Amino acid sequence: MTTFSKYRQLTVRGVVAALLAVFMAACSTTRRIPDGEMLYTGLKSIEVKTPDGSKAPEAVTSELSGAVNVAPNNAIFGSPSLRWPFPVGLWVWNNWDDPGKGIKHWLYDMLVTEPVLVSDVRPEARVRMLDEILENNGYFRGGSSYSLVQGKNPKKARIQYNVETGPAYTLSSIEMLPDTCVLNHLIDSIAARDPYLRVGSRYCVDSLALSRTRIANAMRNKGYYYFRGDFVEYLADSVQDPMKIALRLMLASNIPSGMIKRYKTGDVTMYVFRNQGGGEPDTIETSRGTLIQMKPSRFRTALMPECVTMRKGRYFTVRQMNSTQTRLSRLGIFNAINIDVRPDTTATEPTLNVEIGCTFDTPLEFSAEINASSKSNSYLGPGISLGITNRNLFGGGEQLNVTLTGSYEWQTGKGASSLFNSYEFGVNASLAVPRMLAPGFIKRRNRNLNWTRFSLNADVLNRPHYFKMAQFNAGFSYEWQSSRYSSHSLTPFKLTYTKLMKTTEEFDSIIAQNPAIALSFMSQYIPQLSYTYTFDRNYGPDNNLNWTFTVQEAGNLFWSIYELCGRHGEKKLFGTPFSQFIKGTTQLVYGRRLWGDNWLVSRAAIGAAHAYGNSSQVPYAEQFYVGGANSIRAWTVRELGPGSYRAPEDQRNGYFDQTGTFKLELNTEYRFPIIGPLHGAVFLDAGNVWLLKKDPLRPGGEIKASTFLKEIALGTGVGLRFDISMLILRADLGIGIHAPYDTGKKGYYNMTSFKNSLAFHLAIGYPF
Repeated sequence: MTTFSKYRQLTVRGVVAALLAVFMAACSTTRRIPDGEMLYTGLKSIEVKTPDGSKAPEAVTSELSGAVNVAPNNAIFGSPSLRWPFPVGLWVWNNWDDPGKGIKHWLYDMLVTEPVLVSDVRPEARVRMLDEILENNGYFRGGSSYSLVQGKNPKKARIQYNVETGPAYTLSSIEMLPDTCVLNHLIDSIAARDPYLRVGSRYCVDSLALSRTRIANAMRNKGYYYFRGDFVEYLADSVQDPMKIALRLMLASNIPSGMIKRYKTGDVTMYVFRNQGGGEPDTIETSRGTLIQMKPSRFRTALMPECVTMRKGRYFTVRQMNSTQTRLSRLGIFNAINIDVRPDTTATEPTLNVEIGCTFDTPLEFSAEINASSKSNSYLGPGISLGITNRNLFGGGEQLNVTLTGSYEWQTGKGASSLFNSYEFGVNASLAVPRMLAPGFIKRRNRNLNWTRFSLNADVLNRPHYFKMAQFNAGFSYEWQSSRYSSHSLTPFKLTYTKLMKTTEEFDSIIAQNPAIALSFMSQYIPQLSYTYTFDRNYGPDNNLNWTFTVQEAGNLFWSIYELCGRHGEKKLFGTPFSQFIKGTTQLVYGRRLWGDNWLVSRAAIGAAHAYGNSSQVPYAEQFYVGGANSIRAWTVRELGPGSYRAPEDQRNGYFDQTGTFKLELNTEYRFPIIGPLHGAVFLDAGNVWLLKKDPLRPGGEIKASTFLKEIALGTGVGLRFDISMLILRADLGIGIHAPYDTGKKGYYNMTSFKNSLAFHLAIGYPF
């Protein structure tokens, strides 16, 4: 017998042995549990009772739950209460001896899971933890206990925890530091504004620690660079009043004198090192300090006063140091930035000298992205994006980016009419300057870098059997922040030119019958002005919110000029009509951590566009579409809408009529870890596009209240994400549930078959 045959027999025997062990699962999962031990089968519940029957504060109940949340064997996504019904690992542990070596040992190691025992959970210790949490939160008269909840098997038990909080102790008085010096006065003024240090607040150790940290951070932003939170102490007295705490602020008695001095900024020296190292130093004096640059290298001298926010002679603040670090980082030209602060021993007053060391990164960066989608209708669609970025073009952090994009789609299988079905390619170039080349009346936040961007793009879209279209655009925009969470983007001018380069007889005959589609495809200029507002904020570690609103208009300025000059009727720019419309979109994305690394992320997006004046139809390139890897994933791009309309069989996948002037998208996605960098997702997508103007040749496309809900497509699906921090590879399988058009089947689930309801997508990054 050959070695391969022996190995195959061993493998088969190993698999059979494993299956037999699984079959024996029905016998017991506790056969080998030692006497006196019990298998932990999960947390039954934690019941928190207050004296008046009201609900305990959420922060307290969350902390109590966290102390007892221990996952049992075969837990569902780490849940302490929910378990998978088939504990394979326990079955193997109870019914299969470790072979010690060979393929059976490998299978044993892969399948076995040691039991989580009640003694491993240590409920007595967790009860002590619960009592400590109660005391730290002001419940000094509370108490906790636990009980084992057993079923038919005496070797299995769940754990029930019961917590009686008792009444909460509150702050009856707060005594500040004596106002005898500047240090005490500043601490008192900061503490007086603290949201927790208020009479009537519940006593809480964590809140007191947080207040102490806030005081320290504020002091470090008032010149006390070496001030720390543990310099502030609390004296709590619970004897004066029953159920009350009298609080007194104190300074620690062992603080070194140098730690509570108020420092001013001294000399600021900035070193700029070459990426390859070495070079000759070149010293230049600037308004914010001394620049020492290692030559030869490219660095615009004016960048130093633009990025360094610390000023000599003023009180040194950590906020200014952090903003300097942030500004230098956002230039994108350094791979290492270090800021060192040292006391000046020769100065007559407390002074800190600052040294900033920056090392250039490699100026060129290359990028590549690949995505693909597949639909059960035999259409395949891969795409690629190749980019190159020069991050310091003129020595001032200017970023020149050139990107080549391409995608194509072909039809395979029975009935394929053409191997190479469609393609799209383009080149996009942009130059970003890290400052506002704009009038000073635009309010911006000086703590952050502001950008001016110039762009030039060209794209060609080819749909065989229908048309070939080219689009060119050029413009410039401003990006700035007005507050910590609010950012803005203003495009004062963008000019787009679309040209229908080639059409087929079939396409000509279709648009000849539909003037609305013909007008949206006509060659035209689109002079635009647009504005985008973004609000992005994290509400603690468990909640984040992102809201984006965009409004854009086209042609109004040119139309007004022509009207003032007495030019009525259709107006042209360079001999070609220009478009006139208004368009608005908004999107809200909310993410909430459920537990651990489990997140529920939802998105709602809506948009509308309306043509008027010099145009009767919104240009095709500005209309909305849905479907694809980042939209409704049970359908491919432009496969839905408008409304309940569906193109005739011989015009399917022509793409030119699957757009609309109103869009609605609703998505929710549950994201969870699987193992290591591999994560999973379960999602639900809904939405469609509609027409705001009736089109007789696209029946069902107009938006109507009576049919609106029925015309919302619904799909679900599952996905995998390979997250390696810098790159996220994503694979999603969408499953259609409800199509907005007539499929020939009745009922809400109207997909013709499960196979025909599938769509597979490969992409980079999260969908939202």
